[in-house]
Amino acid sequence: MRPCLVVLLAFLDFSLAASSQTVEELVAKNIEAKGGMDKIQAIKTFRKTGKFSQQGFNADVSQENTRPNLVRETFAVQGMTAIQAYDGSTGWQVQPFGGKKDPQFMGDDDIRDLLIDSDFDGPLVNYQAKGSVVEYLGHDTVDGDDALRLKVTLKNGDIIYYYLDPDTYLEIRTETQEFIRGSIRENTTDLGSYKQVAGVYFPFSIASGPKNDPTQWQHTTIDKIEVNVPLANSEFAVPASLKKDASKKDTAKN
Repeated sequence: MRPCLVVLLAFLDFSLAASSQTVEELVAKNIEAKGGMDKIQAIKTFRKTGKFSQQGFNADVSQENTRPNLVRETFAVQGMTAIQAYDGSTGWQVQPFGGKKDPQFMGDDDIRDLLIDSDFDGPLVNYQAKGSVVEYLGHDTVDGDDALRLKVTLKNGDIIYYYLDPDTYLEIRTETQEFIRGSIRENTTDLGSYKQVAGVYFPFSIASGPKNDPTQWQHTTIDKIEVNVPLANSEFAVPASLKKDASKKDTAKN
């Protein structure tokens, strides 16, 4: 092997190792900034409640999570409550605003965002065990301020870009790319007003919407976060009536 090729390969090996080390360091700093792995994993359940607003429209919202991947989200306005939930294998919803008061199964495309929310600790924690790949893309800017950019490729192929504050190492923005039937759905989420609950920092201000259309963004202000509250698995489970309807349809097909 020629000397120049040996030097080139050695340089590439060094670069890959440095890149990998940088990723691990940044992920570790992000976890430590939030409170550290021990405090993060000491939380087994949590409930968030807050206010939603979009172009003058307001609603009460909540999100409940139980380890490892159960989530239930509600959206209440004018005496009606919409529900989306994931029981660890199946997503279901109730959307009364469209006149549909009975629970329905969620399709694979509709459930993408809910699956991200179901990840109790977030995609960066134990990302390798989840089948994800993380890359460090260097420095970027968020509203004119410096940020460190990470690319997280999830097991299903969707991508989340994390923008970390270089001083605190907390995420200040995420951008998601979801690949749906040959098209790409892109959304941006800005995170701020971090507060500590049970030794772990959570964002209490969340603004999100289509990446290229801030006029359509939704703003959520978290009023309260409770951790290790009793949450029954039945709250997340597919309703018995929906299971019964599905069983009848299967029987009819056969």
